[in-house]
Amino acid sequence: MPEALAYCPDLPLVFDRLRAFYVDRRPDLVLASMEVPSRVLAEAAGTRPAGYCDYPDPAERAVFWDAYYRERAAIPDDSVPAAYLTEMDQGLYGGLVGGHVQFMFDPETGWVSSMVGPLLDELDDVVNLRFDPDHEWFRKYLTQLDIFVKQARGKFGISHFILINGLNLVFELVGATRTYLALYERPELVQIALELAFQVNVAVQEAFFAHAELLEGGTCSNMLQWVPGRILSESVDPFHMTSVDYFEAWGRPVLERAFSHFDGGGVHIHGNGRHLLEAVSTVKGLQGIWLGDDRGFPPAFEVLPTLRAQVGDLPLVAMVPYETFRQALEAHQLIGGVFYRVGGVPDVDAARRTMEKVREYRL
Repeated sequence: MPEALAYCPDLPLVFDRLRAFYVDRRPDLVLASMEVPSRVLAEAAGTRPAGYCDYPDPAERAVFWDAYYRERAAIPDDSVPAAYLTEMDQGLYGGLVGGHVQFMFDPETGWVSSMVGPLLDELDDVVNLRFDPDHEWFRKYLTQLDIFVKQARGKFGISHFILINGLNLVFELVGATRTYLALYERPELVQIALELAFQVNVAVQEAFFAHAELLEGGTCSNMLQWVPGRILSESVDPFHMTSVDYFEAWGRPVLERAFSHFDGGGVHIHGNGRHLLEAVSTVKGLQGIWLGDDRGFPPAFEVLPTLRAQVGDLPLVAMVPYETFRQALEAHQLIGGVFYRVGGVPDVDAARRTMEKVREYRL
């Protein structure tokens, strides 16, 4: 019997469409999510000042996600409601090896995200770092995860959250500049740091899958919505400002090792990293790429034909304003094999009308 979520009445249909998207890689399909004005987000914006804040009460955060997805249940799109542990987004990993975790509230998204500053003066000290499963931040992580799982049960899913693996963790240890220099000057220390990163990230993600479990045999994802299997959310951010050769030497092995330990994964690529697309698209175990839009680069939607040619039939996720999407939909000009995250939809009725056409759309 298919699983049910109270906040996703069309879940069986959504799963069918996502399987066709990620498993069958049907090039004639387009999928979409609709972002409409949210009363819950507007109210959350007034709960605390923007900027740095303390680690929030996990129960309070779970209630926020419950309210947010209860409100979104009226929108019949291709998204899977899934709460993201934003507080553990990045700071958890550095915190587990001794970093000072700082939190920041973004009133626009309702997120309380985390980060750590560089915690070592020299990378030589990486040999003294160890992962301790009894660390305070690991206990906090498991506690928050269990609170979220309990709050979500039967209503919405729990999204996987980003890995801080490979050079991303080395950034947290000594900063970006020293990391890049170490690739030349102390590659043996970088390798030690990469092994530490792998052990920390595997422990965090194994705990996630043990506590959150799978939904209909798959992983909920804030980036990809839902993909069958135990799927990771990886990052190639350190290579956005390097050549493809650096990615091949220091990025691909890290991604493929992590993906093979689980059942694959997705990555996100920002505007300044699109030169990596062709190489990243051939990573073993990759399920899809979320395309970021960044100042100084054309929106992904505007260059989708070029990007699609670089990655073959790999599923892509792109953001697009509502009016731009509506016009392309009406003109039958959408690129297939893309999940469109449509922003600025005026209201629920507009979302419903648009989704009727999306679900009928074929190339």
